[in-house]
Amino acid sequence: MSILAVSGTGGGVVTALAVTTVLCIVANLAISVADFRRAEFVLANSAEVGLPPSTIPYLATLKTAGAAGLAVGFVGLPWLGLAAGIGLVVFFIGAVGAHVRARVLHNIGFPSLYLLLALCATAYFAQAVR
Repeated sequence: MSILAVSGTGGGVVTALAVTTVLCIVANLAISVADFRRAEFVLANSAEVGLPPSTIPYLATLKTAGAAGLAVGFVGLPWLGLAAGIGLVVFFIGAVGAHVRARVLHNIGFPSLYLLLALCATAYFAQAVR
């Protein structure tokens, strides 16, 4: 079923997905800044799920690249936005999986929210490249 078919004309759904995509860009840039600055909550959460501190800058770079790809998708390269969205979905599936594997469920909502935002961004660009 097409995304556009969900609301009849598709305008409201596409607008909602576009807004959610912007939220995804902002959220990923914000958490990347926290990662690069080695914020205390980032280090604590990473330690809790068994992630070595040395990997945080690499993961922050992936989030930044994903956000940049989504932004470039808005300026005329929707296929790049789609690729970035898919990359972020895979990234955050891994993050949710890391929380489940480590049995750190008290804050699993955060990577789950990022995953939801990435799914919405991917859906937005999937309908844009059709």
